[in-house]
Amino acid sequence: MSVILESKNVSKHFGGIKAVNHVDMKIEKGDIFGIIGPNGAGKTTFFNVCSGTIPATEGQVYFKGELITGKSPAQIARRGLARTFQNIKLFNYMTVLENVKIGFHMHTSTNLFDAVLNNKKFKRDEEFAIEEGKKIIEKVGLLDYMDVQAGNLAYGVQRRVEIARALALNPDILLLDEPAAGMNPNETRDLLEFVKMLNNDGYTIAVIEHDMKFVMNLCKNIMVLNFGTKICEGDAEHVKNDPKVHEAYFGKGTTL
Repeated sequence: MSVILESKNVSKHFGGIKAVNHVDMKIEKGDIFGIIGPNGAGKTTFFNVCSGTIPATEGQVYFKGELITGKSPAQIARRGLARTFQNIKLFNYMTVLENVKIGFHMHTSTNLFDAVLNNKKFKRDEEFAIEEGKKIIEKVGLLDYMDVQAGNLAYGVQRRVEIARALALNPDILLLDEPAAGMNPNETRDLLEFVKMLNNDGYTIAVIEHDMKFVMNLCKNIMVLNFGTKICEGDAEHVKNDPKVHEAYFGKGTTL
């Protein structure tokens, strides 16, 4: 398989704090790749660097073989990298369809002038967004909620809407930042099967998550960060038996 997302020696410093420290990573096309670590390990900061939300202090990020370090989030998204965030960022007073339609803005050319005039160009782009939005909503199993305001949905359904909106970008890779946070066991189980379905449909997935059971049952390869540094990488069996991972989560034990 080919490498779709790669970081080389990536670091991010905030003053004297090394939030991410010389991290190398390779995600193969078609993989479900997990990034785990204790609170404050630098996971979200690393995601932010990869997606262009914040600049790297050192190192390079490559997407589909192209250097994307220094490019804006919009430029990176246009190349096929989409992400979600720890805190759900939906428009609560808009319907599910309206939220998903927003994800198509990079595939349309309508501007404010076109919208005010309600001209043919605007109507064509609007029809395109509605038609394609309905296809995505059907794919992710949200047809029953299509006309419901996002703020009235259960938390687990809102997460799925956020992912659906990211899919509207037609991404080659999807970065999910703690998608199971705040979910009950049933919602978490449904999310796990949903992410597997997306992967089977051809999407490469990278996921940050605190729920170890979720990660171990989902991800083919896992990278572990602690204090911004990569301490382990491998499959679930390798990671859960690594002494450095145990120490990062539970500390050093005392032997009598």
